[in-house]
Amino acid sequence: MGAAALCFCMTLHAFALIILAGLIHACWNIAAKKAGGDARFAFFTSVLMMLFWAPLGWWLGRDAVPLWGAVEWGFIVASGVLHVVYYVTLLRGYRKADLTVVYPLARGTGPLLSSLVAITLLGERISALGALGIIGVVGGVFLIAGGPALLRAAHDPAARQRVHKGLVYGVVTGAFIASYTVVDGYAVKVLLMSPILVDYMGNFVRVALLAPVVLRDLPTAAVLWGAQWRFALLVAVVSPIAYVLVLFAMREAPLSHVAPAREVSMLFAALIGGHLLGEGDRLARLCGAACIALGVTALALG
Repeated sequence: MGAAALCFCMTLHAFALIILAGLIHACWNIAAKKAGGDARFAFFTSVLMMLFWAPLGWWLGRDAVPLWGAVEWGFIVASGVLHVVYYVTLLRGYRKADLTVVYPLARGTGPLLSSLVAITLLGERISALGALGIIGVVGGVFLIAGGPALLRAAHDPAARQRVHKGLVYGVVTGAFIASYTVVDGYAVKVLLMSPILVDYMGNFVRVALLAPVVLRDLPTAAVLWGAQWRFALLVAVVSPIAYVLVLFAMREAPLSHVAPAREVSMLFAALIGGHLLGEGDRLARLCGAACIALGVTALALG
């Protein structure tokens, strides 16, 4: 098999990983939205991740982790901190606004910023077709975020405030997504750290940072645990799979392609989340999903 054919096969493999990750990612975000949790829900999911994936973490880390130096541990800590802030911000956005506003903006802003960083700072190149793909993703995100609804909301103060909160939380969440994508991408591409260990070891950082929130009011945390543990367990089991698939894809394809291509999850969120949550503007979301699908295809080919 020639080099060009091998490269193309690797691209298809990375593309398949991203598609699967997108479906899983949309599903666990819908579960997180339905849970209506806060930082304590983030603690529950982190603890359950740490426990559920402990056998795999031990198996992979028993030889690799002792070899890590200050640089590797520095990236683990940075990744853990960024993931905590991202997740808590995302959960707060879900409590204040609609998933079909917060989720698309978060998913769209993050990859767009991380792609720009990869191109400008990491020296990655992107073709004209890939650039058109990014434009398609951004346009689709705008439609799914409720482009027409933003105009209608101008005559409804309550709706306008809810949409504005969704815009703010979506963009802020996206900025943190861009940050941890670049940090984790560097760890797996340059430092050659295991994608699974990067995600798993970050759990210990997340648990340590979130524990004080739970310990301040244990009775309330116990009540929330009783109401949210099923959602937390679902997120704990499936969300690492989605992100690890993306990290493996980063090893095979440029970060500037992988990051925007993750927005295929918007298609699944539009079709599944809009129906389950009963949020409006179905046509706009479907048109946005089509734009994203075309943009993702352009990125995969470009």
